[in-house]
Amino acid sequence: MVLIVQKYGGSSVHSIERVKQVAERVVATRHEGHDVVVVLSAMGDTTDELLDLARKISPFPHPRELDMLFTSGERISNALAAMAIRDLGAPACSLSGPQAGVFTTAEYGGAQIVEVVPHRVRRELDRGRIVLVAGFQGLNRDTDDITTLGRGGSDTTAIALAAALKADVCEIYTDVDGVYSADPRIVPSARLLDHVGYDAMQEMAAAGSRVLALRSVEYARRWGVPIQVRSSYGDKPGTTVSGRPDDAGAEPSRITGVAHDLSGAKVTVHGVPDGAGAVGRLVRAVADAGGEIDMVVRNAARPDDARADLTFVLPEQGVAAALAALDATRAELGFERVSHDADVGKVSLIGTGMRAGPGVTATFCETLAAVGVNIEIMSTSEIRISVLCRTAQVVDAVRALHTAFDLDATEEALVHAGSGR
Repeated sequence: MVLIVQKYGGSSVHSIERVKQVAERVVATRHEGHDVVVVLSAMGDTTDELLDLARKISPFPHPRELDMLFTSGERISNALAAMAIRDLGAPACSLSGPQAGVFTTAEYGGAQIVEVVPHRVRRELDRGRIVLVAGFQGLNRDTDDITTLGRGGSDTTAIALAAALKADVCEIYTDVDGVYSADPRIVPSARLLDHVGYDAMQEMAAAGSRVLALRSVEYARRWGVPIQVRSSYGDKPGTTVSGRPDDAGAEPSRITGVAHDLSGAKVTVHGVPDGAGAVGRLVRAVADAGGEIDMVVRNAARPDDARADLTFVLPEQGVAAALAALDATRAELGFERVSHDADVGKVSLIGTGMRAGPGVTATFCETLAAVGVNIEIMSTSEIRISVLCRTAQVVDAVRALHTAFDLDATEEALVHAGSGR
């Protein structure tokens, strides 16, 4: 007997029929002789619908009350699934995040898990029950308030529970058959990957791949939790995400895939006086405003007046706060103005040993040039090459790079529900 933690995303439980089908899969796992802990996201677009309700009440809902509201979505789906499991003849018990012992920091809407104390979960397992835990939520001990974990929070809940329970594997069920070499919605020839190392998966998540949330992969890597990404619509084995020992001896350059992200925006501070401390002061202003800076590029100083432009790339949702914070430093730092451009997308090539692989960066740039993609910003590391381009050019860029680096598969990828989670 092994202990398996299974997580099902919103697209896997978007309807009552789908909840019943998930219940059947869970019971089948139990009948194979395994202990099972299940984490379900809210059904379909429930969280978005709850946000719409909140905004009909208040244009600026209080963050604490939003978290109280949002956590109801996961409790609904887990309670319904527990009912369905019971009707199939298996004992089940649904728990909220706090009941399951998930404790977090105090930030509303983006809390981080600090500890999982799964005593209640273990007791229910020992009683022979299937345990369902509402994902995306926890409790802050200092405030006694319910908190939510932000995007991908149910992934993180599942992996944190797997780590605390010393589960044999954490299965992440979604609407695609596993991790692909690119988003199969825009690259039908994307290749299903049998295995992805933690490093590459972290980079893919950071670059926009929606199969696993970045924080969940970081958590899995820290605690050595093996992940199996599978489709809830079929029986394919999917993709294993882990740190296999042979990864260290892999060939110098191995391309894993191409990822893209349309959620970012470009903010440029024009005419920053050249001098020590100016860049640090601007970066600090954005960070203190909650901006998650992805790229920073400083142009060469203008020869006539020793001024330079500084460009940040950060999520669009954080731009308003960043603009206000930067504007507040204008008198102090003496820059000319701040501009904002949301019509940008990030395209990234992920793989191991890129700097050691001769010609990888050159092929990357030549491929984009061949399809008319203008590179606005570029950054490189040992495992990733990322560029910023116009939004309308992202699809062409992803497809061209996927083909140029021999990632195309012969079979067309299958997407069951369409959301990627």
